[in-house]
Amino acid sequence: MTPDSPEASRPLRRDDLESLFHEAEKPASEFRIGGEAEKIALHADTLGPVPWEGPRGVAALLARLAAAGGYEQDREGEGAPVIALRRGDASITLEPGGQVELSGAPHSDLHAVAAEMTAHLEELRAPSRELGLVWLGLGFHPLARLDQLPWVPKRRYSVMKRYLPERGSRALDMMQRTATVQANFDFSSEEDAMQKFVVLARLGPIVQAMTANAPFLEGRVASRRSERGDVWLHMDPARSGVTPVAWLDRPTYRDYAEWALDAGMFLFRRGGEYVHNTGQTFRDFLANGHEGHRATFADWALHVNTLFPEARLKRTLEFRSCDMLPAELTAAVPALATGLIYDPVALSEASELAAGIRREELEAARPDLVTRGLGATLGGAPVRALAERILDVALRGLDRRALRDAAGRTERAHLEPLAALVGRGLTPADVAVSGLAPGEVVAPAEILRRARLAPGPEGLGE
Repeated sequence: MTPDSPEASRPLRRDDLESLFHEAEKPASEFRIGGEAEKIALHADTLGPVPWEGPRGVAALLARLAAAGGYEQDREGEGAPVIALRRGDASITLEPGGQVELSGAPHSDLHAVAAEMTAHLEELRAPSRELGLVWLGLGFHPLARLDQLPWVPKRRYSVMKRYLPERGSRALDMMQRTATVQANFDFSSEEDAMQKFVVLARLGPIVQAMTANAPFLEGRVASRRSERGDVWLHMDPARSGVTPVAWLDRPTYRDYAEWALDAGMFLFRRGGEYVHNTGQTFRDFLANGHEGHRATFADWALHVNTLFPEARLKRTLEFRSCDMLPAELTAAVPALATGLIYDPVALSEASELAAGIRREELEAARPDLVTRGLGATLGGAPVRALAERILDVALRGLDRRALRDAAGRTERAHLEPLAALVGRGLTPADVAVSGLAPGEVVAPAEILRRARLAPGPEGLGE
């Protein structure tokens, strides 16, 4: 559906709100997994931030990738800069501060997801070496201040830059300094979608704690295991966090739509042009329009994609909780969620775990979760024990799927490295700051050594 197709431009009625989700339903035999991973780069010689323009900037990287990899180049208008690359069902996109994101194609198993992530890093190797770039496996920029980072010239980002700081004190940090691993999943019905949504939304902050990996801030050891996690505690509350929908009794598509209606808009498209509309809720836009424009189905689809909760319902169900991780752990995020929601027995067990989490206790615990990781408590109980139970459910779910690679391994192979770490009571952040004290100044080269995306002499850009 293009923004100006007849279907997309039809006037939106309240009865149409759930159709976006109903139209995405598919049989379980067609369920797929899509992985996403955002990466922060540094200049290898100075360890400084990478600008947008210039011979060693992000735009130059996209140009080299496009030339070498047969990508189609996406622009927002004639003569506008390239802001994304597309090849088949996969794309390389940019976050506002120049973070480079792989948005992977949908795959039937985790072995293919992991292979795609590995192939993407291999594809980055040559241009990174040519441009003198190194890549970090962290969820927050460890060195740069906000004023040192570029702004990718994407129209939506200029709107967000003005509007979001009015709604949350760390909005610019979210846009320019964070990086994440995410995963997308399918659903067969409203009941299936909402059961999966509740599991991922309620367990998301626990998973974020076990994968915490953002322990540096402007060259020092941060006071938190996940600086990125703290950023999301200071964001627009109408569009982020753990939505109250996850605690309703038998939530529905309409319940999620009602929540989404009350978030402020950014913009919409008419005739190939963007119309800025910051702050008006979609509920008001649907009722009253904006400057003579009336809400369309395309406007609704775009708005749903500008919401940032822990689990997001759109044409897929997106799990959004985790910090970016080292290369050897990146596939663990889609693996964990797959094990929880794509096996019926595991989904039932995960639903029981999620049912035991009270909303007020989770909200109260979130600052502790991002600060202490597995050392946090939830409702007076150690989070580590709950994390281990979640991992056990997911590992057994992956085994029951019985999808094996060429070596005969089930998909649990992609989750085992994280499970082993949690079994030692450690998060990736604990490993990254081992032997360092909170507040300690750390040389940039030492941060790179501890946090390189692909460690060792084979690391990207080496």
